[in-house]
Amino acid sequence: MSRINFAINRISAPRLSFQDYLAMCQRLGVATIEIRNDLNGVEISDGTDPAAIRDAAQAANIRIRSINALYPFDVFDADLQARAVKLAAYARDCGAEALVMCPLNSWEDKRSASERYRDLVGALKQLRPILDDHGITGLVEPLGFEECSLRRKSDAVRAIFDAAGERHYQLVHDTFHHHLSGEDIFYPELTGLVHISGVESTELADNQMRDGHRVLVGDADRLGNLRQLAILLQRGYDGVVSFEPFAAEIMEASDSEALLRSSMDYIRHSLT
Repeated sequence: MSRINFAINRISAPRLSFQDYLAMCQRLGVATIEIRNDLNGVEISDGTDPAAIRDAAQAANIRIRSINALYPFDVFDADLQARAVKLAAYARDCGAEALVMCPLNSWEDKRSASERYRDLVGALKQLRPILDDHGITGLVEPLGFEECSLRRKSDAVRAIFDAAGERHYQLVHDTFHHHLSGEDIFYPELTGLVHISGVESTELADNQMRDGHRVLVGDADRLGNLRQLAILLQRGYDGVVSFEPFAAEIMEASDSEALLRSSMDYIRHSLT
């Protein structure tokens, strides 16, 4: 089985300064990160110049795999177009390779399945030149929640090909959303990023699981992270596996490095 190439999403340690975050990654032997545009008081939303991000990452010899995320990418209008151009420019200027793209997640979405698919393909077509102009890849991340407009990777793959976007887009395999989607299909050859997180609460039904329940992966995990990773690695996935926990107890922890090291050690040991 391939060696696991871990990455650390900024949401894993938002309390740290960017320099301290990079230093933690170095100590953990992690050479790839993801940054976010949805964390208040943290780069990008705090106005940090993209060149400062690029220079700091390069000095630490750390690669920026993606910015997370453009939302809702599948409802394309003038506002989405403007935000996509702005975020793609930031990605280019900070040295990020890709832009994570998340679909609309709302019970208020009254479109039919066919309308959602039409809009999805149309958005992928219109985002293509923006990605090309800025030299970045689009990472399409289906969300497994029942109310989401794009729950399944099979629909994302079909839409990417219908939009003639196979050169522009790859999939995000998120272990949490894969579990919730109810579709156990893997596309290792089309996957450009893997997100991992665990859910340990025994009181939750699958349809009650939300982002706030997502912790680091340990032996009480209910999502089958180890099985999912084993399948992806055995079938040739060689990209990064990025920690993306949203639970407050992880985001606010004072010992982020120790928690991440423990989860990394557990996953490596379990998959050896």
